[in-house]
Amino acid sequence: MVEIKSEAALDAMREAGRVVAQVLAAAREAAAVGVRLTALDEAARSVLAEAGAGSPFLGYRPSFAPTPFPAVICVSVNDALVHGIPDDYRLRDGDLVSVDAGAELDGWTGDAAVSFIVGTPRPEDVRLIAATQRALDAGIAAATVGNRIGDIGHAVGAVVREAACGMPTDFGGHGIGRRMHEDPHVPNQGRPGRGFPLRPGLTLAIEPMLMAGGRDTYVTDLDGWTLRTPDASRAAHIEHTIAVTEQGPRILTLL
Repeated sequence: MVEIKSEAALDAMREAGRVVAQVLAAAREAAAVGVRLTALDEAARSVLAEAGAGSPFLGYRPSFAPTPFPAVICVSVNDALVHGIPDDYRLRDGDLVSVDAGAELDGWTGDAAVSFIVGTPRPEDVRLIAATQRALDAGIAAATVGNRIGDIGHAVGAVVREAACGMPTDFGGHGIGRRMHEDPHVPNQGRPGRGFPLRPGLTLAIEPMLMAGGRDTYVTDLDGWTLRTPDASRAAHIEHTIAVTEQGPRILTLL
């Protein structure tokens, strides 16, 4: 069931979203050459604790997962697309890092992700992250009253294909509110004018995931969580929680 949120609910989600933005900022600040991925998770836990917020990631176990997720953030490095588990890997110069974070505060949830480069950037990675950001921006711009979910997917997918990148077509964005994953599903490709109608108070997490190799397939690590590109090409993932309003899309996961 799709829940349309009141203005009071959107204000509460904005507070949860602010915590998510703080988590992402802390994880990014902690990321440096030689730092273990677990240190990024520890930084995220500190922000959540200080805010009095919970993590929708910790202990989460969807149907595809063999075990509950053991961390409060996903950290995916280089060819890892999404769902990377923070471990003892030490970041290296030039690593492309994607951090996905969520927060639960006063019964409401926020979800966002960012991709960045540690140390010396490779030009092709800079272009990949830029294309991912453009895809997200296009998806958000399409989230207007009167449009439909298919318009968001079409806008995202057009940028992905123009950039000659691949994407996991069976993963995408989602509704969000009292829980991290709610209806409706928000695919990263779609047909304009199709799907659930966008109404004021609808809240969505839009999250393009791009693979530089251009293929839409992926492989799953033995941990059952981490998705990787099939050709070891780099991947990027950027996400925001947004609200559809009469005045246009409102991003809820900003500082």
